[in-house]
Formats: sequence, structure tokens, C-alpha cells
Amino acid sequence: MMVKFGFKFKQMLKKNKRIIFFAFLASVSLLLLFGKDFIPGITRKLTPEESLRTLQGVIKIIRNDYVKEPNPTEIMTGAFKGLVDSLDPISSYMDEKTIDKYRKRRELNLKDTGLILFKNYGNFPVVIGIPENSPAEEKGIQIGETISAINDQSTLMMSMTEANLHLKHEEKSAVKLKVLRGSGSEEILIESRNLFTEPYFFNPQEDTSGILRIHHLFPPCLDQIDQKLLPSLKKKTQPLILDLRNCDDGDIKEALRLINYFLKADEIGYFKNKDGTKEILSCHQKDDLKHLPIIVWTNQATIGAAEIVAVVLKEFKKAPIIGTTTPGLTAKKKLFVLEDGTGLLLASSIFHMNSGPEIWLKGVKPDVDMKNSHDTEKYWQKTVPFLAKF
Repeated sequence: MMVKFGFKFKQMLKKNKRIIFFAFLASVSLLLLFGKDFIPGITRKLTPEESLRTLQGVIKIIRNDYVKEPNPTEIMTGAFKGLVDSLDPISSYMDEKTIDKYRKRRELNLKDTGLILFKNYGNFPVVIGIPENSPAEEKGIQIGETISAINDQSTLMMSMTEANLHLKHEEKSAVKLKVLRGSGSEEILIESRNLFTEPYFFNPQEDTSGILRIHHLFPPCLDQIDQKLLPSLKKKTQPLILDLRNCDDGDIKEALRLINYFLKADEIGYFKNKDGTKEILSCHQKDDLKHLPIIVWTNQATIGAAEIVAVVLKEFKKAPIIGTTTPGLTAKKKLFVLEDGTGLLLASSIFHMNSGPEIWLKGVKPDVDMKNSHDTEKYWQKTVPFLAKF
């Protein structure tokens, strides 16, 4: 229904702007029938009839008293964005260019600044992750800082998805950021570049089997680990540190393969959609590294598939977690492309642990809270006491 509506509405714009403006506002009333309190200032739950009467009153006031003729195209885009972007941090109403970037986001050759942003609707995005040796780190940007503009475009009305995609480019380019600092703002120019040559990095570390850092869980991440790293890890016995910091995107199937290295189970959790239907997640392959003790590192930029890896290993008592509470963006995402080229990215089902609780918008809580410590050396200091326990 939404696909057809988007197409028809755009066609109607050519006929009569005034009629379209009020037709669009009237169509919004259908959304009120879902029983939510969409109208500011209304604290109690409205009946569908009350919601419709309230909306009609708003339309009448605008028609009679607004000083100018509203631009229906801008109103439509703004209404769609407000409706979709306000659902949750994942969901987003995107134009064609942003959709194209979204589809290409898993490509390793994309140039990037290294910034990972979190954004709630109506707020500016906040920096939650900065990979080591990235352009953003070299420019001195700090975790917790607020980005008010990207390339002179305000980030206030961007979704979290849009804000992060605005930092990625196919060609090397400079990205101009406006960072809110103190009572003012500072403009910073960052040269984007390739951050990683492979989706993971392995670093040998004394008294461990090494530190396996996952940049993002997209294919061919696990294929490469299978070929280049797994044979040597099978021979090791000391604890392996699984570094999921700044792993902000990925594929659920890749996450299951990573979990399956360490445990084998018919049910490791499930996704549940709006009507209650469950999709059971299983790990049936050989658990080649089940003999290895594991320690997981997380931060606020451990998002999505990486969060599922962390919480499953914790629930099955395979690994303690050292880090910070994650955002809890553990949902399957579905992209709906409208006939006018724009699209909706929606959270379609939410991950639940085997024991039942969901971590959606709650996050994975660490066993050792690093609070505001982001330095790898500090993570290592908190890890050392665990090594003697294995």
C-alpha cells in the first residue's frame, strides 16, 4: 500500500498543489488509526474518531490561517521522513542516492572517515566509535562529540543511517564536518580513505591465542577467516580475544558462522516479527574452536550482527564481555523501494535471546564496564586478570 501511495501522490502533484496538500494531510489520518498518540500535547490515547477530528481541525487552521501557500512536495518529503525516521534509530526514509550508498556499504573499497555515529530522531548525531589510525582519530575527534553538519548539510533531519552513509564515498574526497564544542562549533576537514584491506585483522598477543578484530560482518569475512586463520587457531589453547569494537554493520548469517566457531546448538536465539512469528536461529556446523576460551570486547559502536554474537556467547557462558553497553540495534532490516525511486528502510523483526528477553534498544551489558575508557591498552589491562582464570 505504501509503495502505491508514494507513486500516486507524486503524480498528483502535477495537477493541483492546493488539493494535494490537504489530500496528503488527510491521508496521514490513516496512520492515526493504528492507535498511537501522534499529536503533540495529547497525553491520553485517542480513539480513531478523536484522532481524525483533531487532524481535521489542524487542516482547517492551516487552510484558513497559514500565511503562505505550503509547498506540497516539501511537505510530503518532510512528512515521510518524520514518520519513518521517528520509528527507531534504524528505520529511514531515503532518496535514490542514499539508497545506492546503502546497497554498496558492504564494499571494502569505500572511502571513509572512520566516524561511527548514533542518532535519535530530533537530535544531532553523536560520535560513538572511531577506529584506531582512522582519519577521524588523526584529526582529534573524540567519542561523545556532536556533529551538527556534514558537507554544509545539517544533520538534524538526517536519520542515523543517512548520517553514517554521508561519511562514505566511492572516490577519495574531503569531508567537512561541523563539530559542536563548548558554546560554539568548529569546522574540521577530513580526508576519507580506505580504512581496511580485509574485513578482519588478527594481532598476535602474548599469553593469548591472539586478538581477532572484526571490522564488519559482511561476506567474505568468515570465508577469509576459514582460509587464512582458522587452521592455526585450531592448534592454539590460550584465550582468544574477540574484538567487536566498532563493528557497526553486518549480515546475520555471517554472525551465526562466527558464533558457530565456538558453540554448536539447535537454538541460539530467534527473531520475532510483528505478528509474533518466530525465526529460530541455529548453529549446526562444526564448532572448530570450542576448546578455546574467549573474551569479547565491545563498545557503543558494536551494533547489530556483532551485538548478537556478543550476547549469544555471553548467554551460553562461552565468554565474558569487557566494554560498554551496546545500542541494542538487533533487528533485521528490510528495504522497500518506492516507484518514485525513494525508499523505506524498516526494522522488520527483533532478535530475542534463547531465554526470552530482547535486547532491542536495551543493548548488551558487559561483565566489566569500561565506562568512558576507549583506549586498547586500557581494555588490555582489564583483560589480563581474566587470562589467569582459564
